[in-house]
Amino acid sequence: MTRLVVAGATGKMGGAIIRESLNATADIEIVGALASRGGRSEGKDAGQKAGIKALGIPVSSDVSGTMFDVMVDFSRPEALEKNLAVCVQQGSAILIGTTGLSAAQNRLISEAAESIPILFAANTSVGVNLCAALVEMAARVLGQITDVEIVEAHHRHKVDAPSGTALLLGEAAATGMEVDFPNCGVFSREGHTGERVQGTIGFSTIRGGNIAGEHTVMFIGENERIEITHRATDRKIFAEGAIRGAVWLSEQEKGLFSMQDVLDLR
Repeated sequence: MTRLVVAGATGKMGGAIIRESLNATADIEIVGALASRGGRSEGKDAGQKAGIKALGIPVSSDVSGTMFDVMVDFSRPEALEKNLAVCVQQGSAILIGTTGLSAAQNRLISEAAESIPILFAANTSVGVNLCAALVEMAARVLGQITDVEIVEAHHRHKVDAPSGTALLLGEAAATGMEVDFPNCGVFSREGHTGERVQGTIGFSTIRGGNIAGEHTVMFIGENERIEITHRATDRKIFAEGAIRGAVWLSEQEKGLFSMQDVLDLR
C-alpha cells in the first residue's frame, strides 16, 4: 500500500488525482489533503470536493504527524518550501508537479533530494514524456539543419508562461542539439528582431478557454517541416501518470528523479 498526501487538493490537478485514485490499478490510499490555510474548503471532505464520494479525509492546511509515503504536490510555488520541509522531517518522498519555480526553489529541491526521494515532473503524462524523448532524438539529427520552434496552448487560468512542459520539451531539444538551455531560448519577439539566429529555440504561448494542454515542437527546414505534437483532452492522463510516478517513487531511497526515470526512457 502506497499512502499519498495530495497537496493542492482543491485545485484542478489535485481533484483529478483524488478521483483517479479510486480507479488506479496500483494499491494506493489517499491519507491526507492539503490546501491553503483559511480557504473555503478547509475542513470539508476531500472526496466530496473532488466530486466523488466522501473519503473521510478533511481538507487541511497542515499534515504534520500524518503518516504517508509520498506527497503529490500540484499546489503553488509559495507552498513548496513548507511541503519539502514536512517531507524531509518525516522521511517521506515528494512528487513535485508545480511549475513556475524560482532558481532558489530549484536549489531547495536539490538539497532536499540528498535525504529523500524527489520526482520533479513538469508534466506527468506518459505521452508527453515519450514526446520529450522523441524530440531529443529528432534534435540530434535535425537540430543543426532546421529551425526549432515550440508552440504551447493552455486554459485562460494558467499563470506561468511558457508552460513547464514547453520548457521540458525545449530542454530535450537543446540536449539533442548540444546547446545550452535556457540560454538558447527565445521567449519573446516584438518589433525589429533581426534575422533568426541559428541554434536558438523559439517559444510561442497561447492562453484561452479551457485548453487542457497542447504542445508542438517544429523542426522547420527549407523544404519540409517535421512536427511532434501532444494534445491533452482530459487532466486524467496527468493524474494517471502522477499516481504511476508516486508508486515508483515510494520504492526509491533518495535522489532527484524525473518521469524519464519512471518510464525507463534513459
